[in-house]
Amino acid sequence: MSDKKVGYYRGIAFTTDNIRFLMKHQSIFSLLILSLSALLFSFINDNGAWTSRFLNVNKNGSITYHPDEKGNTIPDFSAVGYHHGLKEIPELAVVKTLNPVNGDAGNMIQKAIDELSALPADANGHRGAILLTKGTYAIAGTLNIEAGGIVLRGAGTGTEGTRLIASGKGLRSLLKIRGKGKITEIPGTRVQITDKYVPTGAKSFKISNTKGLKSGDKIILFRPGTDNWIHDLKMDQIEAREGTKQWTGADYNLSYEREIVKIQGNTVFIDNPVVMAMDQQYGSGNIFKYEYKGRIQEVGIENMLFESEYASDTDEDHGWIAVDFDHIENGWVTGVTSRFFGYACVSLDGGAKNITVKDSKCLDAKSVITGGKRYSFNNNGQQNLFMDLETTEGRHDYVTGAKTCGPNVFYNCKSRNTHADIGPHHRWASGTLYDNIDTDGEINVQDRGNWGSGHGWAGVTQVIWNCKVKSAAIQNPWVSGKNYAIGLQGKKLAGRLKDKPDGEWEGQGQKGLQPVSLFQAQLRARELKK
Repeated sequence: MSDKKVGYYRGIAFTTDNIRFLMKHQSIFSLLILSLSALLFSFINDNGAWTSRFLNVNKNGSITYHPDEKGNTIPDFSAVGYHHGLKEIPELAVVKTLNPVNGDAGNMIQKAIDELSALPADANGHRGAILLTKGTYAIAGTLNIEAGGIVLRGAGTGTEGTRLIASGKGLRSLLKIRGKGKITEIPGTRVQITDKYVPTGAKSFKISNTKGLKSGDKIILFRPGTDNWIHDLKMDQIEAREGTKQWTGADYNLSYEREIVKIQGNTVFIDNPVVMAMDQQYGSGNIFKYEYKGRIQEVGIENMLFESEYASDTDEDHGWIAVDFDHIENGWVTGVTSRFFGYACVSLDGGAKNITVKDSKCLDAKSVITGGKRYSFNNNGQQNLFMDLETTEGRHDYVTGAKTCGPNVFYNCKSRNTHADIGPHHRWASGTLYDNIDTDGEINVQDRGNWGSGHGWAGVTQVIWNCKVKSAAIQNPWVSGKNYAIGLQGKKLAGRLKDKPDGEWEGQGQKGLQPVSLFQAQLRARELKK
């Protein structure tokens, strides 16, 4: 009886007699199966796609996070930006229209801002938009927006657009948007977190008493600074030089703004994750309700070009920041370009929360190329989103400062001719995602030692996802968390100081990371939960 063919695999014909033989000789059969499995695996992965060991996206779009031995995971960064990304940036109706004038236009624009500020806001907190028609507007001083619900809108950034010029001399912000006040604890509301350890990535924890708390309450997740934590972090042992300040626990109390979404028994659920573990050996933590009297909301800057006059490439007596935010919640900057400023296109100070900055450029800064200059898109606030941005001739192009509390996100941003590194600049920023950053310079997360006045550990829970760089140093601090370099294209650096713990590196130089964008995947996963 002749062999009967039953199938092919990669050109190999399998017959009934072949199969009888292989079943008789099981060890040979097992080896062949293993070989065929390996071949099949390589075939499936011919496109080079791979996933991280820290998480995977399921078929339905949800995400499974893989915890470490302490339960820490990469956090969910999706609830950042204007209204946590739950609302679209609104299109406010134009209520005032201004045209270019000869000479200084600052008084005219400020008068329009003040008049609009005096009008009542609608139910959404909006007052309306001031439209600056195409042309050039010289501003000798600073424009100030100190009331919510106001949009300053131009006609675009091109030759037929709206051009605001920081004219003459004077180191200053061209446009300041700021309320006033600060985080103020409501007396009698502070309660202790009772879990011995609340891991990074957690959105719930147990507290000693839930009396007086409810869904919708705004709370501070308070992580105290303690001297034993500073000692274990070795930040009381910075190699000293002139001006070096050792860290002390009292200077490192961290206040994370959160909202309660649910309470079950003594367990509180919050809207944004823990981005630095709450550890009982370092004082555990508390929550308390808070107020921020004077903070404004719903201010937007749209579609205009900001330029600064300057005397030379190293001049520093001219426009410094184009758009400067503080004491504001739920605002936006869209479609703006700055040129020739010494510091930043957009700078968000510590009181700026839930701001979206997108589709904007910071070009051709003019200053001495040294410390404290050219922080193109600067963030010291919380839950802010920077996306689809470009820079040239910057230093720290996408950057956070001291004790910046996350989550915060820089997504899909490009830098060219950069003169320093991207990343947390100094003194313990926590919870930042750098997602699809493309730079011809460096991204670094490291112990900066005695640079500045003692920068020390720059940050923790800094996630560098699918970024393209010239080189990068990503290190883990001695205690209290990890930093991640996942799918990074570029050279790995040892960092400024020797013998520091290596960060969590995965897939260096390996293309095909899935998901391509962690931020976008987390947004999609959040949509599934609605």
